[in-house]
Amino acid sequence: MSPKTPLALAFAAALAQVPALADQAFPATLAGHAVLPARTFIAPPKDAPASLAVSGKYTGPESRRVDTPASLPGTSYLSDKNAPRPTGVSLPFKGQPVQGFSGIKHAGQGRYWVLQDNGYGARNNSADALLMFHLLQPDWDQGGVKLVKSAALHDPDQKVPFLIVNEGTRQRYLTGADFDIESIQPLGDAVWFGDELGPYLLKTDRQGKVLAVFETKVDGKVLKSPDHFSVTTPATSGSFTTVARRSRGYEGMAASRDGQFLYPLLEGPLWNAEEKKWEQQDGREYLRILEFSVARGEWTGRSWKYRLEQNGNNIGDFNMIDADTGLIIERDNGEGLPEHACNGPARPDCQNVPARFKRIYKISLKDADGDGFVRKIGHIDLLDIDDPKHLARRGGKDGKFTFPFVTIEDVDVVDGEHIVVANDNNLPYSAARQPNLQDDNEFILLRVPELLQAR
Repeated sequence: MSPKTPLALAFAAALAQVPALADQAFPATLAGHAVLPARTFIAPPKDAPASLAVSGKYTGPESRRVDTPASLPGTSYLSDKNAPRPTGVSLPFKGQPVQGFSGIKHAGQGRYWVLQDNGYGARNNSADALLMFHLLQPDWDQGGVKLVKSAALHDPDQKVPFLIVNEGTRQRYLTGADFDIESIQPLGDAVWFGDELGPYLLKTDRQGKVLAVFETKVDGKVLKSPDHFSVTTPATSGSFTTVARRSRGYEGMAASRDGQFLYPLLEGPLWNAEEKKWEQQDGREYLRILEFSVARGEWTGRSWKYRLEQNGNNIGDFNMIDADTGLIIERDNGEGLPEHACNGPARPDCQNVPARFKRIYKISLKDADGDGFVRKIGHIDLLDIDDPKHLARRGGKDGKFTFPFVTIEDVDVVDGEHIVVANDNNLPYSAARQPNLQDDNEFILLRVPELLQAR
């Protein structure tokens, strides 16, 4: 091969600086796969109320209490509401499950912080689900995941401004009936959490003790969902509208690389009272990214907009790559592969709503347009991952690997070429790998240099 001329070298350098085309698809290659079994449990803290020794007692019909362990069969209803599929795991559980990872942050040395969301999907069935965060270490070679340590959120100093389940106890451990934490950012000696219910921001120390709770402000006004502590349902029939939809608070929350700001991302669009519809532009719904000053402990008033590719999509996580760009998971509400689809009437032994849209987008805050919409630089497709070395523990076929879970809620940068991705397995309510088998907690290491370097 002949040496390159100066002109050829200059041309190659110019090409390297060309920004990615709008919504360009980039390849992803599996570099590691580790699994934490769904049936992973730990005991609650020794000073926790006895009610937390068994979790899931309120998950039966109408949230009526059921004390007998393993007497309530779990079903995958999140995507198949018309034909719930048995998952093979039953509630209540002895101990607290280590599951439902809804946020991740690289901690260095091959370890990751993850958080556990509110428990069983709603406030009224999660009063005995302890809110926790964990430090985990995937073993990419052997395929296991080590639980290094755990911490439970608690409020002994009464920083939470409303009644909680364990109000009269000393440590006041928080449960899924109090908050639905979905995103995590360890900053210095503190850990910050984004909540879906209020929505609120929570600040704790590294042991999980609550230091502060912040309500959300948008355009100078407190943002409230139907689960905000001050909202009550009208006693008579009639219109009842809050600006934020139920369970559509903070699903993802990034932090600036210098730790000065948090960027909570709402999972659902806000209500536009004048137009009487959820916020959208040209028929496409969009979500708000807000900015919170960590040092001042207040909202800056600055915000951005994230346009969904399809109305009804949800986001799963949000973390920054550098000062200007970040990664956002955008996904539909299907689970499982089309090859397991029912192809006819909904049945409990096949996938009624298979996964079709599971992507990770790279976005630029700096390049937002005049209306505040972030620029989508490009994406990878989690349903089309290359696996030339056959590293997949499951889900691999013919050199390809898929991640077809209904809730994929964890993404962060590992290094200049790799990202880590994980699912929320919704124990015992998700069965994506097989139509009637409860999903485990899966972690994947993806090599995506083209995505990370795109501009």
